[in-house]
This record gives sequence, C-alpha cells and structure tokens, in this order.
Amino acid sequence: MVLQTIDLLKNEIPLDEESVVISEDNKTGLVLVDIINGFCTVGSGSLAPREPNRQISQMIDESERLARMFCDKKWPVLAFLDSHRPDQHEHPYPPHCLIGSDESNLVPALQWLEKEPNVTVRRKDCYDGYLGSIQEDGSNLFVDWVKTNKIQVLLVVGICTDICVLDFVCSTLSAKNRGFLGPLEDVVVYSRGCATFDFPVSVARDTKDAIAHPQELMHHMGLYMAKGRGAKIAKQVSLGALNKP
Repeated sequence: MVLQTIDLLKNEIPLDEESVVISEDNKTGLVLVDIINGFCTVGSGSLAPREPNRQISQMIDESERLARMFCDKKWPVLAFLDSHRPDQHEHPYPPHCLIGSDESNLVPALQWLEKEPNVTVRRKDCYDGYLGSIQEDGSNLFVDWVKTNKIQVLLVVGICTDICVLDFVCSTLSAKNRGFLGPLEDVVVYSRGCATFDFPVSVARDTKDAIAHPQELMHHMGLYMAKGRGAKIAKQVSLGALNKP
C-alpha cells in the first residue's frame, strides 16, 4: 500500500531529472550537508538509523565519489557538520549531534576530507547551512567561500533531502536571486547523493510528539520542492573535458 501511494504521488507530481556533466569551463563547488555519524551511522545517536539503510548508504558512496573527484582536481569543497549545544533544541527532534560528540563528526568514509587543503569545514547549529554560516562579526562563511572561489555552479549532496538540504538550497537560491552570491549561476542537487531518514506512520503513531516520515516519499518531496525553488535535479553526475576553442 505504501509503495502504491508513493507511485501515485510521483505520477501526480513527477520530477524531471537530468544528467549533469561538470565542465572544467565553469568553476564548480561541492557542498556536503551533514554527512555525519549522528544522521548516517547505525546506532550513533537518537536520529541515526537503527539498521543499515540502502538510501543512506548510496548517498555516502556517491558523496565520497564526488568528494574524491573534487579533491583530485583541487576544486573547492564545503562540508557542513550539524553541531549543537546541550541546551539547544530543534523541536520536534530530540537532542542530537552535540558539540564534541562523535555524532557531529563526518562518517568514517569521509573523515579524510578534513586533511584536504581544498576543503572547508563548517560546524553549524541549525538546519540551514546558509544561516548557520553567519559568524560573530556578521560575515557569512558560505557567501565568502562562493565569492573567494568564484563559484558559478554549486553541486549539493547530503542528508536530509527534505530538511537540511532543502533549507540550505532554498536560502541559497533566494540569496542568489537577490544578488548576494555573484558569480553563482546554478544550484544542482544530486538525487542519488542525497538521502533522508525513515520513520513510518506505524511507528510514529505509537511515539509521543512524533511525526511520520516515510523515507521514499519525503526524499521525493524534498527534491520536488528544491526544483520548484529553481534548483536543477541531477540523476547522475559526471566530469566533462575542458572545451577548448
């Protein structure tokens, strides 16, 4: 029944995805959103998966593939890591990814990134990486990163498709439309490089203050909403050769 409902929804609000070739003609930056233990590693916290999850595993594999490609090219990479104070709550979610805990660290497959010179790591304390990049002096680390690296195309992967990824993409597109992010032209969300969590209604019904969150449905909705804000949705991403005159 659940799969039939998801298929019906996808027919009603279809999502057109495209194959994206990253050209060396355009300066491209890679953003990894919250690919950390607390959201991805089995048993690593209140919001971590309780058992291996195909969608999350695929997201990690695809994100690692792209990260290695970008690091081989010395292209700019920005990794957001969800990190909260103990007294900071994000209703309706329980405390998670506390500062200093292993929950707030990159998953094992990506920990090597912190030693790469082309990688910027930003620990954020809210869903939205754009807002989470505002520093004490009022500057914005993400905005500065885009401008310093002269990024024209932004490629986004991570978790959760419909929460932190979507919030960041929406804020970024709004800022681009207002002229705050020149020379940024396009924001691309890679569907296989994103994932969300699974909390079916059968479980949520018996959990206080819980909201049902079927994984496949919410993943589709997150991508659909991002496209509705102006993002490109990629079904596959590859590296293209430099177009010489």
